Order: sequence, then C-alpha cells, then structure tokens
Amino acid sequence: MAEIFAHGLSSVGQRTERTNTPHVNKTVLFLMTVGIFGVSSLLVLTYGNIFAAAAFALLTVVITLTLFRVEWGFYLFVGFVLLFDQFGIPGFDPITLKASYFLNLKEIPYLPTFNAAVFNPLELHLLFIAVVWFGVICFRKNSHLNHIPSWGTVVVLFLGLIASVVYGLKKGGDFLPALWEVRALFYFGAMYTLVPQIVQTEKDLRMLLWVCIIAISVKAFQAIVRFVHLGLSFRGIATLTNHEDPVFMFTLIVLLFALVLFEVKSGQRLALVFLLLPLLLAFFAGQRRAAYAAVVPTLVAFFVLLPSRQTWAFVKGAFPVLMVIGLYVGILWNSESKLASPVKLIKTALTHDKAEEGDRYYSNLYREQEKYDLAQTVKTSPLIGIGFGNKYLQPIKLVPIAFPLRDYIPHDEVLWLIVKTGAAGYFLFWFFLDCFACNGAGVFMRLQNPYLKAVCALAVVAAVNQIVVSYYDLQLTYYRNMVYLGTLMGLVPALEYIDTAGAAEQAADAEKEHNENLFEGK
Repeated sequence: MAEIFAHGLSSVGQRTERTNTPHVNKTVLFLMTVGIFGVSSLLVLTYGNIFAAAAFALLTVVITLTLFRVEWGFYLFVGFVLLFDQFGIPGFDPITLKASYFLNLKEIPYLPTFNAAVFNPLELHLLFIAVVWFGVICFRKNSHLNHIPSWGTVVVLFLGLIASVVYGLKKGGDFLPALWEVRALFYFGAMYTLVPQIVQTEKDLRMLLWVCIIAISVKAFQAIVRFVHLGLSFRGIATLTNHEDPVFMFTLIVLLFALVLFEVKSGQRLALVFLLLPLLLAFFAGQRRAAYAAVVPTLVAFFVLLPSRQTWAFVKGAFPVLMVIGLYVGILWNSESKLASPVKLIKTALTHDKAEEGDRYYSNLYREQEKYDLAQTVKTSPLIGIGFGNKYLQPIKLVPIAFPLRDYIPHDEVLWLIVKTGAAGYFLFWFFLDCFACNGAGVFMRLQNPYLKAVCALAVVAAVNQIVVSYYDLQLTYYRNMVYLGTLMGLVPALEYIDTAGAAEQAADAEKEHNENLFEGK
C-alpha cells in the first residue's frame, strides 16, 4: 500500500503525457478492487442504501484521481461545491441536496451517527487535496510555488479572525455557532493560497473555467426546469435557485463580456454565447434582490478596469442595451404582469411604501430592525467586537425566522463583520481587499495574453460583486460563495505566472529559430 501511495504522489501534477506502466495498472486495479468491495459491502450492511454506496464509489473516484493528478481532484472539488446545494428550497428535494456535501458528518442521514463529527465532506475533500499537494512538493523535482500577493495582509487578517474566535469563546460564546460563522471565511483563505499553487498552466486554467461554466450552467437549467414545471410562475415560492446561484451566474456573464471585449476566440466564449439566455432566465428565476443590486456596481468596476480601447467598445455595446432596459422599466413600472417581475423586485428595494413593497415589506422591515440591533451591539465593543459565537443584541426583538443561527448571523454580513471583530478586524478585512484590488489591477495591466486579461478582469470584479451581495444577504458565511470567490481571487498570481512563462517560452522559441537560421546561413 505504501508503494502505491508513494507512486501516486510522485506522479501527481505532471503536465506531460504518460504511458501506462505496470505500477499504474497495479494502482488502478487495487483501487478498483477496494471500490467494488466497499460498494458491495455497504449495500449489504445498510440494507440497500444506495446513497451510502454511491458516496463510497464517488470517494474512491476522488481519491484515485487526486492521487494521480492533484489538479483533477481539485477540479472535482470546485465542481462539487458549485453543483451541490448547501441549503434546500421549499418544495424541491433534488439529488444535489441529498448528496449532503456540506452537512457535518454527524448530520448526514445515510452515514452512521457520530456526535463528535462536526466536520463535513467538503472539509475532508479540501484537506485531502492539500495533503496530496504537499506530498507533490516533497516528492517532485523542480516544483514551483507561486507568490501570494499581499501575503502579510492575508496572514494578519486570519490571525485576527482566529483571535476573534478565541475571544468570543472566552466571553462565553458557543463553539458550534462560532464554527458556523467562520468556517466559510477559512475556506476562502485556503482557496486563495492553494489555487495559484495548483493552477500553473493555461491548460489548467481553461479546464478549471470549463468546470465552473458547466457546473453553474447545470444549476441554471435546474432553475429553468423548475420554472417550467410550475407553469412559468413561482406559485408563492420566493426563489427557484439557491441564494448564491444568481451571483455565480452573473460572473459567467461578466466573463463573456470580457472575452468579447478582448476579442478572445475560444470554445468558452462560444459556449457562453449559447448559454447567455439560459443564464439570464435562471438569474430571473432566482428572484434575489441582492444579486440585482450588485449588477451595477460590478459593471462599474469592470468599466473602470478596462483599457481605453475596450472602454469605448463597452460603451458602444452597452448604450443600446441600456436604452432597451430603460424602455422596459419605464413601460412596466406600474404593471402587475409576469413580465414586470424584475421591475417589481427592484421597486421593493427602492421604496418604503407598504403597498408598493407588497410581500417584501416585512422582509425589508426585518432587515432595517436587524441593522439597528447591529448598530447598538457595535457600541458595546467598538474596537474588538463581541467575538464569534456570541449573539448580537436585540433592543428591537426580531420575529422568528426559519434560520437556527438567526441570533448570531444577520442578513447584512458587512455590518456583521464589524460587530464580531470590531474596528480592528474590520480594518484588516478592508485593507486586505484594497491590497488585492490594487495588485489585481496592476497584474491586469501587465498581462499580454488577451484570455488571461479577461479572466483577471473577472477575478477582480468578482470581489466587488460578492461584497455588494453580502451587504444585503447572508453570503460571507455561505460555503459555496467563499470557495468560489477564493478560487477566482486566487487565480490572479497564477495568471501572472502563466503569462510570464508563456512570454519566456515564446522568446526561447524565437531565439532558437533565429539561431537555426544563422546556422543555415539565412
């Protein structure tokens, strides 16, 4: 077994094609045998529990692929995060929720109960990838480690978060709520540092983006199928997607804009052109006001980032679209038809009139009362906050909602952060984001490859998109959001390395050709 594991580690991450060897065949045969035996045993022991057997089969595939090529295991991880559901939608029980990828092991119905298992499959998967990657660094010669930009701000920020957890628990906070509050932020930190170490070639980058495009598109079609199934209506259901899915869908639309503006000819651009309408329909089916609110700030950040040539092209393309949108909003502003649903959604966020807000009135009122409670809580400890694991004060008692962590995590997670970490932690958070934005803009200007520039633009504005959404809705504590954001932001140093390596390779090829011409007397 040790020989198999060592061989797997030594072969992970290699970028060259390999032919089959006896060692590889033995490893595959061994893992297949374990998988078949495990699945058969589980089916017998669990009296035909297909989910437990499928989970073991999937686990075998994940381990096998990750041991052979760590980037393959990483692609699976990102795909799982984007494909599976962290929370359910009333009225629907899809397989993407039943997978229980984000539940603590003790809560997964198809596994034996173990009360101390307060970790989830996502964490185990990410930890396994990190361990295999570390093994690669130890076993493989000429391993390259990408520099993490502003790494000092990253370290200080997460040390501050750890200090806030310790402080909160010492003040009498509860461990499990504290864990739920911070674990998503630590997923973000792990992805931000791990992504540039795994994605080191343009081929890796393209494969990762294909995974993102496919997984997010599956969620889009899932929402459209639900909308059609309900007779092109919502039937009282607030949303047909996960809260975070419209945020992801909008990033693909931004990527399409960037690929078009930088004149990138690729299969991804073509795919996104065909997917544009389904993505827009699914974005509408999401009915998330926070996602709508983030559209304009994100596009403004994208516009500011563009060079002058692309800026003019963006203006020319955006002007007719804005005219059509303006006419649409103006004509349907007071309409009650289904076509006016997006307009009505926007109106509920702009007015405080109960008649205009309709069903959203009480949601808006709840959020306003919640913000008042947060503001009063900040006053009790403005410098270092109340710490994670502690409830925020409720001078205005909030009505019960179906969220077990309501008293710990509010909707406005930008204010939540200052409540928990105080001005000190709040400063560290924004200082890190500012450093990232400055570095990302600098990398964007230095990149020569149009495809890499398009991806870099997406990575930078994705941070703006996420922060705006987090101001209105629970997003900084959602696992899927933070993994995806950490992935995109972690690409920035990888893009610079890929671009530099590509330029160096081109220069070497040109020099080689020049020397050959001299040798031949040309």
